[in-house]
Amino acid sequence: MDQPARESGSLPSILDLPILAIRNTVVFPVLAFPINVGRSKSLKAVEEALQDGKLLGILAQKEARNDDPDTDELYSVGSVVRVLKSVKMPGNKLSVIIQGVARIEVRQWKHTEPYLRAEVSVHEEPTEVSQDLKAKMVNLRELAQRLIDLSPQIPAEASFLVRSIDNPGVLADIVASNLSLGVDEKQDLLETFDTSGRIDKVIALVNKEIQVLELSSKIQSEVKGEMDKAQREYFLREQLKAIQKELGEVDDRQEEFEDLQRSIKKAGMPPEVEKVAFKELKRMSRMNPGAAEYTVSRTYLDWLIELPWSVSTEDNLDIDRAARILDEDHYDLEKPKQRILEFLAVRKLKNDMKGPILCLVGPPGVGKTSLAKSVARALDRKMVRISLGGVRDEAEIRGHRRTYIGSLPGKIIKGMRKAGSNNPVFVLDEIDKLGMDYRGDPSSALLEVLDPEQNDTFMDHYLDVPFDLSKVLFIATANQQHPIPPPLRDRMEILEIPGYTMEDKLKIARNFIIPEQLEAHGITEKHCTLPDEGIRFLIESYTREAGVRNVKREIAAVFRWVAKEVASGRLDEEHPVVLTPEKIEEIRGPIRYFSEVAERTSVPGVATGLAWTPSGGDILFIEATKMRGKGAMKLSGSLGDVMKESVAVATSYVRSSAEELGIDDSIFDQIDIHVHVPTGAVPKDGPSAGVTMLTAIVSLLTGITVDPELAMTGEVTLRGAVLPVGGIKEKVLAAHRAGIKRIILPEKNRKDLPEIPDEIKDELEFLFCSRMEEVLRLALGEEALAERARALREARAKGEEPAEEGAGAKVVTDEDSVVEVGR
Repeated sequence: MDQPARESGSLPSILDLPILAIRNTVVFPVLAFPINVGRSKSLKAVEEALQDGKLLGILAQKEARNDDPDTDELYSVGSVVRVLKSVKMPGNKLSVIIQGVARIEVRQWKHTEPYLRAEVSVHEEPTEVSQDLKAKMVNLRELAQRLIDLSPQIPAEASFLVRSIDNPGVLADIVASNLSLGVDEKQDLLETFDTSGRIDKVIALVNKEIQVLELSSKIQSEVKGEMDKAQREYFLREQLKAIQKELGEVDDRQEEFEDLQRSIKKAGMPPEVEKVAFKELKRMSRMNPGAAEYTVSRTYLDWLIELPWSVSTEDNLDIDRAARILDEDHYDLEKPKQRILEFLAVRKLKNDMKGPILCLVGPPGVGKTSLAKSVARALDRKMVRISLGGVRDEAEIRGHRRTYIGSLPGKIIKGMRKAGSNNPVFVLDEIDKLGMDYRGDPSSALLEVLDPEQNDTFMDHYLDVPFDLSKVLFIATANQQHPIPPPLRDRMEILEIPGYTMEDKLKIARNFIIPEQLEAHGITEKHCTLPDEGIRFLIESYTREAGVRNVKREIAAVFRWVAKEVASGRLDEEHPVVLTPEKIEEIRGPIRYFSEVAERTSVPGVATGLAWTPSGGDILFIEATKMRGKGAMKLSGSLGDVMKESVAVATSYVRSSAEELGIDDSIFDQIDIHVHVPTGAVPKDGPSAGVTMLTAIVSLLTGITVDPELAMTGEVTLRGAVLPVGGIKEKVLAAHRAGIKRIILPEKNRKDLPEIPDEIKDELEFLFCSRMEEVLRLALGEEALAERARALREARAKGEEPAEEGAGAKVVTDEDSVVEVGR
């Protein structure tokens, strides 16, 4: 604080002054201090003041960034100062020492070029001091003294200056000029001409400044106490090191412990985990490095440090971009794509949502795992994948406890460390292939991982501290639902991915597989042309699957042949090869798959059924034959218990309805019936073949051939009701691939028809039945059954044995005759 010098009493009430605009500060009319002048108008204003009585008006700028302010960009209230001294500086600048004299207010501007000049009115401080002002001065002096004691920037000698000032306006200006105020606040005090009001404002500002300084002093005191404690510990440690060095007991591990300590602090662990880590570090520091426990502790700390406790990647929430990426990588799959986009939309609106837990269920080769990779790319997240196929040990998921030698965390924690972030896309591949044995049940260990209400505190046995998995986007894949335990299945959102139709495979091959394989084999479209009829032939004749994995493999084999021809010089861009069906057969050899429905169902006793398989769906031939016997029923074809029961139900229904079907019931005591389901090495089970088995048995016993272009599925009851079954879409696609034209479905499965692609529905005829009588009339022909029943009634009326019909088979009662068994 400088000594104030007022000469306002000798000034007229109105002055004509050169004006100097200043930035980022306000000049009170009490102080002497230096300013640097460099702008051309400012230099000329100072020169004019030196020639004309050394008086200069100073006004603050409203906007500091403006180098050449207009008059309306200056405050109208400022200070008149006396120029005490000016010194020329390098760069055409002046260093000017000024002394504040009085407040001024602009009346009118004289001119703005070549410098600012205005007519101003001078506002003098009143000389009389009222009792009220004296009381306020006392209060302000006390507060100013307290402020001087607290602020390290104000020298102690300032307290003498504060006590020596008798003018209340001067005292207020002196204190205000030394407060940490902004330009707006100081300008407000400068414009307050009323001395009493100005002192009130200054008192309020001083009180506020005192509160800030007291709080700062308190914080500094607390920090200093902590620093003193830390410094004391540091010095003691350094002294301990020096003593150990003198004694020859230098511990080389100290640097290692310090590195671990720094790493723990940088890892961003939750407080409770950090506490465990430091406790383990302290325990480790007391161990002998040669002890087995030392290595165990060090490995444990390394795992804690390397986990991404607080490291996250930022999601890319551009929904249009995500949709474009998903469409680039995969054809169709609308439901899974829509669900991912919905997650993105909600994530965009609600930042703290928990990651969904999705399960993609579908046959092999339809793109489940690759879809998860595309999701990670669309979200800009890291991706980690673990295969659960064949995992039988619960410790594979949760890890082993550290009491075991060589113990490590489970696959979940290993995957999180590999990802390097706490919000990756985590793919749990083949979750339906989990096993279970005496070592535990891995599916039960996954219950905590896949439960959004629990996985924020996932506890690995090895770490034994909670780890937050709530930000992870889990995507499980499976070929079928039923092997997944119900509690685990309940925690996941199931998204079914059906098999592809022929048109789907054609588009996938054309748009995705062929460009990829051309690049992979170093050839281009100029070397070979693969038309649609060639692709269709390759798919129909060399693959039999719901996905496109074998399609990709076969196309790769064809392109390898092309690459060999190009490399040997027999093909080039001028002489490309057209891969017609004939050329493909020449390259790949004999056709592997062809429709055999018409051939295999051209005899009585054979019916075509539809089956759901992990690979998407297939047709199933049910064969029945008969031979001389005593009414026994033989079964073959690796049938499960449910399927065996379906045969028993079908046989009981046929025997109870024999007369209506035109079958002599006495024949059941004379023959044995054998039901076989090819392929014998493949296990089969389920109730959906009941309708087909019953139809095959009736066809055998009536000698009526089943329509070769007809397939069927459905569960049958003892009273002849046809019950609904699952997997309709996969079964229909399999029938279409096999060349079936008509399909019998249970009436209650009519609701599943919208899931079937329109191009498939246009090529098939769907027949819905609720009773077995309707199925038999459609499969064997209503007229043929009626004729058979009429012949049986007529034979009985005549007292004759009914004729036994079959496909080239007859049952002869003569003991010396040969029994020819029908096919």
